[in-house]
Amino acid sequence: MKPNFLEYIHDHVVLGDGALGSYLFAQGVERGRNLDLLNVQAQEVVFAAHEEYIRAGSQLIETNTFGANVFKLRKAGAGGQVRMINWRGAEIAVKAAGQNVYVAGSIGPTGIAFPLHENEVTPEEIRDSFREQALGLAEGGADLLLLETFSSLEEILLAIAAVRSGVLGLPMVAQMVFPAKGMTVLGEDALLCGQRMRAAGADLVGTNCGRGVDATVQAIARMSPLAGEGTPLSAFPNAGLPEMLDGRMIYPAQPAYMAARAKEMIRNGVHLIGGCCGTEPAHIQAFRAALRIKPVRVQVSEAKAQPEPNAPTIDVGKNGGFLDSLKPGRLPIIVELDPPTHLDAEPVMQGAAQLVQAGVDAISLGENPLAVLRAGNLSMAALIRQRTGVQTILHQTGRDVNALGLQSRMMDAHLLGIEAVLAVSGDSAAGTDQPGVSGVFDLRSYGLITLLESLNRGQSMAGQPLKRQCNFSIGCAFSYRPSDPETQLRRLEKKAELGARFAMTQPLFAAEEVEQMLEQVRHLDILVFPGIFPLISARNAEFLHNEVPGISVPQELRSRLASFAQVADQRKAALEYTADLISRIAPLIDGLYLISPLNKWDIALEFVRQVRQAGWQGSGRAARIHTPS
Repeated sequence: MKPNFLEYIHDHVVLGDGALGSYLFAQGVERGRNLDLLNVQAQEVVFAAHEEYIRAGSQLIETNTFGANVFKLRKAGAGGQVRMINWRGAEIAVKAAGQNVYVAGSIGPTGIAFPLHENEVTPEEIRDSFREQALGLAEGGADLLLLETFSSLEEILLAIAAVRSGVLGLPMVAQMVFPAKGMTVLGEDALLCGQRMRAAGADLVGTNCGRGVDATVQAIARMSPLAGEGTPLSAFPNAGLPEMLDGRMIYPAQPAYMAARAKEMIRNGVHLIGGCCGTEPAHIQAFRAALRIKPVRVQVSEAKAQPEPNAPTIDVGKNGGFLDSLKPGRLPIIVELDPPTHLDAEPVMQGAAQLVQAGVDAISLGENPLAVLRAGNLSMAALIRQRTGVQTILHQTGRDVNALGLQSRMMDAHLLGIEAVLAVSGDSAAGTDQPGVSGVFDLRSYGLITLLESLNRGQSMAGQPLKRQCNFSIGCAFSYRPSDPETQLRRLEKKAELGARFAMTQPLFAAEEVEQMLEQVRHLDILVFPGIFPLISARNAEFLHNEVPGISVPQELRSRLASFAQVADQRKAALEYTADLISRIAPLIDGLYLISPLNKWDIALEFVRQVRQAGWQGSGRAARIHTPS
């Protein structure tokens, strides 16, 4: 009979298995197939893979249940079979393991983006998912549970709490991914994560997956003080960084190299060692040869847990260059111009120059609005700033670039002198005018705000120092809907909490709506710039109302414009309406956000002149809230 796992592992090194998923694909399972469903559709394939690892020397094998949670199985049409699929997965592994090999019930992340405020899923739904999976694994006979490949500390703590409340008595291993320098992608320190996981109820803590063997070694070195305090560590590294070759993902790390690095990790307190992506039975055989040693006494490093990533190490209350540049005693004005859909940027540049001369405080530049191809807004923003000296507001979406590219792009923006960024998720790529385009959305609006706040602190998302601090005024979008304001107000509150300093709204067409909106945001320490879109025709009004998400043009205004037969008369009536709207709201608002219709900057220019000639000062909140220190 196998000895008690926790008693045994405190005095021994236990050899785990390798990458079950990639090994199944290598054995001919069709790529793209849901592997967890093999537990009920092709049990013999899963059983044979377990046997291969056991023959190679694995003393612990993991169940084929990494993605067998309700959120992922629902996409495969099996959301109602979670408990059964996990039970079957454990049953297959137990049959292969016999009396001498431990079975670890594998539980991976849900696939839901964290922090959870990016989603409509609740923490309780996440906990229920983990609890259901763990119960199935326990019923199938797993000796322990292994939570692995978590990138979010928040999510793995939910998982640990759920498992502890639902499955009493089974040992638990908790592993996170630390891609580089012992940090998660969100900048959470490995030692801190280990301490939090242990405090939440994990019996072993460690790391798996990530950027190859060296990254795993670094993370274990950071966590080594925990081993010195009596908590065994676990490590399942990838077999190096992958390369795509002839349609296959090839991992370069050779078994002998990985085995040598395994010794290094054992010296830092690892008692459970195995492999992740690209690690095959040959690697486990090499590990087995290398592990004919007794665990040596842990050499505890002097590493100290780094502070929580949100702890203010320097001033994080910066307003940024744009807000600090606003002139007291006058209503701030932003005018939006779109980059051209071609390579002749000169008309836009001329418009920007005229607007600056008339007295705008910033030129705002969208990023491929409505997913229509335009010249890059970063280059346009930099050119306008260089030629005119005016502040430019760069719209940045999460649609087109992954998290790595977004950080690099924002660093570029800083180096080019940009001091304001509007963080938005971005329109769906489904309506693009370009073939083969799909959205990325590594980060949405909340994540972009968090990224910008990190750069203002002089750190990357991974907590790496950047030697300089950015000076971004962080903006966000606010889609105020008078008929149902609560959801968007909660989102704005969250954006302000994360670090947004100003908001720009979708176009509003009624003074009463603007006044209602202002009353509901007064409690926030954030400037709100109502969007004003000068209509130019009845057709323009109908298009915006019916085809552009989030915009509602009042029926009364649309009917009024439609009553004129000539487009010139429609335009005259629409511009008179806009002039009256601005005059009514100008004394009340924090600032004015003018959107040039169809990029006709000359129309916006007339309203800028109107505001400056009238001398409106607005609410004055810009001076009171955002006075530079």
